[in-house]
Amino acid sequence: MPIRLLSSEVASQIAAGEVVERPASVVKELTENALDAGAKNISISIEDAGRTLVEIADDGYGIPANELELAAARHATSKLVQSEDLFHIQTLGFRGEALASIGSVSHMTITSRVAAATEGARLKVDGGIAGKVEKVGAPVGTTLRVENLFYNVPARLKFLKTDVTERRAIDALVTRYALAYPNVRFKVTDGKQVTLQTAGDGDRRSILAALYGVDVAKQMLEVMAMEEGLSLTGFISPTSLTRSNRKEITFFVNGRWVQDYSLTTALLQAYHTLLMVGRYPLTTLFLEVDPEDVDVNVHPTKAEVRFRSQDKVFSFIQRSARKALLAYTPVASVSPQMWGGSRPVSSEGREVGIDWSIGHDSVDSEQLTVDSEQPPTDNHQPTTTNSSFASVPLLRLIGQIGSTYIVAEGPDGLYLIDQHAAHERVLFEKLMAQHDKKSIPSQALLAPEVVTLPPQSAKALMPQLPFLKHFGFEVEEFGTNTFQVRAMPALFAGGDPSSALRALVEDFEEDETPLQAEVEAKLAARVCKRLAVKGGQTLTIEEQRALLNDLEACTSPRTCPHGRPTMIHLSVDTLEKQFGRKGPR
Repeated sequence: MPIRLLSSEVASQIAAGEVVERPASVVKELTENALDAGAKNISISIEDAGRTLVEIADDGYGIPANELELAAARHATSKLVQSEDLFHIQTLGFRGEALASIGSVSHMTITSRVAAATEGARLKVDGGIAGKVEKVGAPVGTTLRVENLFYNVPARLKFLKTDVTERRAIDALVTRYALAYPNVRFKVTDGKQVTLQTAGDGDRRSILAALYGVDVAKQMLEVMAMEEGLSLTGFISPTSLTRSNRKEITFFVNGRWVQDYSLTTALLQAYHTLLMVGRYPLTTLFLEVDPEDVDVNVHPTKAEVRFRSQDKVFSFIQRSARKALLAYTPVASVSPQMWGGSRPVSSEGREVGIDWSIGHDSVDSEQLTVDSEQPPTDNHQPTTTNSSFASVPLLRLIGQIGSTYIVAEGPDGLYLIDQHAAHERVLFEKLMAQHDKKSIPSQALLAPEVVTLPPQSAKALMPQLPFLKHFGFEVEEFGTNTFQVRAMPALFAGGDPSSALRALVEDFEEDETPLQAEVEAKLAARVCKRLAVKGGQTLTIEEQRALLNDLEACTSPRTCPHGRPTMIHLSVDTLEKQFGRKGPR
């Protein structure tokens, strides 16, 4: 084929492909335009997850009638003039591509009025073709109405995901901008339902409460740090509040939401050794740097940035977050009283802590006998009951170390058991055994637990309420993004219903087909992980012994449901070598 210039229609649609990936992309571009225009109120309406309608109304400066047609043209902007301006950008938009790109793949209507004008103006753009500017009555500000997105690019339309996923992307985006601009009032309407509304009073923690619930907002740790032209503010979660993925790690650089790998890595380095493998913090951080020290023009959607002094920024974020973590949540240590001598006494007069005398307790061997006729309880992993690696021998309890590990003696040496991983395995096998028999007993709570979720999580949970009931949870809608947990599996009696529900939602967000049988085990494992006893939790002698008995009865006692070992075995032979009883080491 001969070389030829692309038609303006094809060129516009190619450009739109870089800027407009999904309905959330439209919301992002138009929200950023509204913020650049100084808006104090931004109202966002969507229908059919943004496929048929995305409308954003703001009370910003507005667009003069004689500039309206130019605003919808490619490469038209009021935010920079010459190339040097690219190196000190202080606005969110600057390329002049958003409106032109959106208009080329939708039916777009722009209605705007500036304060100096007595009436507003309206322009319709259909598939990149602009009509005539009309005079209309309108409030000061701008309203962008985008209808039938991708109507003229059906191939792009087919790549959109489910309504739940597309709405979740929109909610996640607006949630982040609401936190970044707490002085702006945001309102999101999905059909006739208001899914998000903020006060615009500047209080970020109140926005956190509206988005994630009061309990989460209270736990978040505030970060405030300044150093040589760098400023970092915002919130990070303590080590007790985590997620199963990085989706809730949010960074804004000079007011712009970015998804920068180096920034996320710096933050995770601050949590190094403080989080379990596979757990991630919940954070919203705002980095301010000199505009000349950051290049925001390195990605088509401005999602990535490049810093002049990358190492300096990395180190600053790592140190600032780590300092906040250690200031609010000092590293836990075991009391010296637990290492011999007198031990603390509870209000009931019972000594608590490690009792080294229990190393000589006598246990009826019948209590430790595993019923050989008991059917396997874990049908979701290879059955390895006869494997010497999978099974464990009868164990004699010795004690607990650091309120985290249980020490036991077996016929072939010493066993160190991770109480959290072991309890995970026990709960998982019991729950899955009940599930396979289709008889998971449920226990009503004395008082319903009210849980507030982020908008995107609430939407993901709604269709799954019948599924939760099948698993022993009774959950009801209780207002916008709020639910009541009225009952939970009897196996988890005494556990935190809020933690269990949030653990389930995390999996719904990761997998859009949670009703599939292979996902049920994953859901069960996640809940068991959240509700199992934690490291650092002192167990009574009876609780330690019961955990050992239950672990011995498991089909796969050597690992937790996630594959982490539950125990370490030191054979008698190994111990004798270490102590030099069999010659030099």
